[in-house]
Amino acid sequence: MTERTLFEPTASWVRAENRLVRAGDIAFAYRELGLRGGIPLVLLNHWGAVLDNFDPRIVDGLARQHHVIAIDYRGIGGSGGTAPVTVDEMARDTIALVRALGFARVDLFGFSLGGFVAQDVALKTPGLVRKLILAGTGPAGGPGIDRVGAVSWPLMLEALLTLRDPKACLFFSRTPTGREAASAFLGRLKERRRGRDKGPTPRAFLRQLEAIKAWGRQAPQDLARLRMPALIVNGDNDVMVPPMLSRDMACRFPDARLVIYEDAGHGSIFQYHDDFVSQALAFLAA
Repeated sequence: MTERTLFEPTASWVRAENRLVRAGDIAFAYRELGLRGGIPLVLLNHWGAVLDNFDPRIVDGLARQHHVIAIDYRGIGGSGGTAPVTVDEMARDTIALVRALGFARVDLFGFSLGGFVAQDVALKTPGLVRKLILAGTGPAGGPGIDRVGAVSWPLMLEALLTLRDPKACLFFSRTPTGREAASAFLGRLKERRRGRDKGPTPRAFLRQLEAIKAWGRQAPQDLARLRMPALIVNGDNDVMVPPMLSRDMACRFPDARLVIYEDAGHGSIFQYHDDFVSQALAFLAA
């Protein structure tokens, strides 16, 4: 095990500094914290997400034992350029960003769209990726992924008409437990008061949706080629990326562990953040 040599002075995600790194002709926004040295953990987030959409409890929990780096995709938040319309482009951007930061090997944690990107990075550069954490996500060509927009728009409209944040409808079940978890999660996203990221533009939001549709319509990838361990997580009531797709991925990876949380939706890792952090830390340490 590689010894960690320096503790990052930033004590929490809500106080992490906004930084930029140039990869090619694009300046990418990112934040980092945690223990330096060893294999860094790179966080890849969901459709339309910026840095402030990462759950502080999850990032802080992971940073207790790891060097954590969270990024904005091209054209999103503080990153420059135009948002790509394919996962392939996002994966190539991620590879370039990791190399620009000077890392030869990383762990990847991808949530939702980020899980698509993480899979594609691993297939393109398997030597770059040590371990994969894939949450609320599915494989290329997975049934229903190309209909994420069709499923999401009515829920977004419902949220608008009821004066709620769309994530409350998209990420959580409608049970009392789900509603309570949604409220707690949305509260955590507001904890950072200074240096907040820029929100996504409508154009970037729609271009990322095109990338999701294309991922759902492309030919399945050969996940059996990926020899690195994978932790696959979902909720039993995920309406955006159904848990059957997580089960499918778990069967196709040579070395996979599957966790399905009960009474949980797309945002199961936010609802069960304490348990998820424990599962992720154990997986990364194994």
